[in-house]
Order: sequence, then structure tokens, then C-alpha cells
Amino acid sequence: MNWLLVGIGGMIGALLRYQVTRFINTRFDIQFPYPTLIINITGSFLLGWFTRDLHAYLPSLGSAPMLILGIGVCGAYTTFSTFSYEAVSLFREQREWTAIAYILISCIGGFAASAIGLYGLPAAR
Repeated sequence: MNWLLVGIGGMIGALLRYQVTRFINTRFDIQFPYPTLIINITGSFLLGWFTRDLHAYLPSLGSAPMLILGIGVCGAYTTFSTFSYEAVSLFREQREWTAIAYILISCIGGFAASAIGLYGLPAAR
């Protein structure tokens, strides 16, 4: 049953991401990736808020709200929200060096992996 809840939330998150991107791109002629920036920041806020407050607002529903909204919606809306939450959690646990390493490896590694995928592999023909 949990996979179904995550899947429903994921569908909502993916559609929300598409709509937010489309809304911004059709209204503004911009040369900066504002849609992704806005999605990543709002997704990070939502996952933090959901993690803190969902159980308090909906205790009788158990883990279902977090499965749908936290993992499903935020997970499909942006994985950056999970990265941000995990980094903040490491700082909260006073694991500063682990948090810094995680941030640096994720950012530099993600950038490098994108560059290798874009430029380092033979193009499909």
C-alpha cells in the first residue's frame, strides 16, 4: 500500500513541477533557470515543513501523509528538497564535517556527472 501512496504523490509532484515550469516560462522571457530555482526552494521548504508538522496535524493517519506529500509530491517535484533536508539534518545532528562533505560531493559530483553525461559520452546516432 505504501508504494501506491508514494506513486500517487509522485504523480501529483511531477505534474506540479511541469505546471510551475510552464507557468513561469510562458509569462516571462528570462535567460536564467528561474523555474528550477523556484521549484527547488519551494520544494525544500515544503519537505522541511511536512517533516516537522504533518504528524502533529494528522496523527491518526500515521505515515500516509508523509508518504504522499513528503516522499511522493516533494520527491517528484524536486529531489533537491531531499538533499537540502538531509544536509540540514546532518548539521542539526552536529555532524558538520559530514554535512559539508555531503554538500560538496553532491554539488561537485552532480555537476561533473552532468558534464560527463552531456560531453563525455559518445552521442547517439
